Amino acid sequence: MADTVNSLAARVHELLVALLTDGADARVPGQGASPARGFLGAPPSVDVTTGFHDVVARATALGPDGRWLAAAGHVSLGVRAIALGQTDQSVFHLDAAVAAGYNDCMTFHAAPLRPLHDDPRFRALYQRMRITAADLDELFWLHREMQLVPQDAQRAMVDNLGRLDTGVALLPQAPLPTREPNTPGVLITRIDLAATQTAFRRAALKTDFQRSSGNTSLGLIDDSWDYSRARDDAWDADALDSQRLRAAEARAFVERAGAGTTLTPCPPLGSITYPA
Repeated sequence: MADTVNSLAARVHELLVALLTDGADARVPGQGASPARGFLGAPPSVDVTTGFHDVVARATALGPDGRWLAAAGHVSLGVRAIALGQTDQSVFHLDAAVAAGYNDCMTFHAAPLRPLHDDPRFRALYQRMRITAADLDELFWLHREMQLVPQDAQRAMVDNLGRLDTGVALLPQAPLPTREPNTPGVLITRIDLAATQTAFRRAALKTDFQRSSGNTSLGLIDDSWDYSRARDDAWDADALDSQRLRAAEARAFVERAGAGTTLTPCPPLGSITYPA
C-alpha cells in the first residue's frame, strides 16, 4: 500500500508510543509486516531507531507534503542520539530536522537537549528556526500538557487503588488543538502530545483492568464480597471520572486574541523556561 501523510503520521505516533511504553528496547511491527512475512522468515518487528530512519526515507519520498514528517523522524533520531551520548549524530539529525521545517523551540529547551546549548553547531541551527507568536503559544500549551498527562495518570492509578467495583474508565485527556497552524512544525508536537496521551492512557487502563479482573475473580470465589461497598466505589469512581473530564476539557487550548502570525526568529536560545 502506498504511503500517505496520514499513514506516516500514524507510524510516527506508533513509534513514539512504543518508545514511551518500552523505552530504548522497544520494538514495533515492521512497516507492512504480516504473519505471512514472519512465517517466511522476514523480521516481524524492528527497533524504534530503525523505524524512525524508515519514516525519514518514506516521508522524503513523498516530496514537499512529507517534509514535516521527515523532520519528525530526524528530531526523534536526534533526541535518541543525545541520550546515547552521540553528539555529532544528534546535531546532524537536528540540523536535518530544521532544514525540513522543524521549529519547536520549546523542545530545544527541554532537559535532554540543554547539553547541546554550548555547541556552536547547535546554536547555528537553532538560529535558523522561525515561528509565529500564535504557533509559539500553542507549542507552550502542548509541552505543558505533556507534563500534565503523566501526573493525571499517576493520580488516577492511585485513586483507583482499593476500589472493589469492576468498572473501568478511560483516562480523560485534554483535546488536541484544531486550529490551522501557521507552520507545519507544530503538527509534529501535536503527534508528540497524542503519543504521550496514548501511552499513559494505556498504562492507567492496564492497571485498572488488573484491579477490575482481580475484583471479578474475588467476587466469584469469596462469599464475603462486599457488594454494597463495590456499588458505592463505582458511584464514587463515576463522579471522580466526571470531575477529571471537566478538568481536562477546561485545559483545552484557546487561541490568544491578536497573537501574531508573522514568521520571526525563535526566542534567543536559553531564554525559554521549559514548562515544569
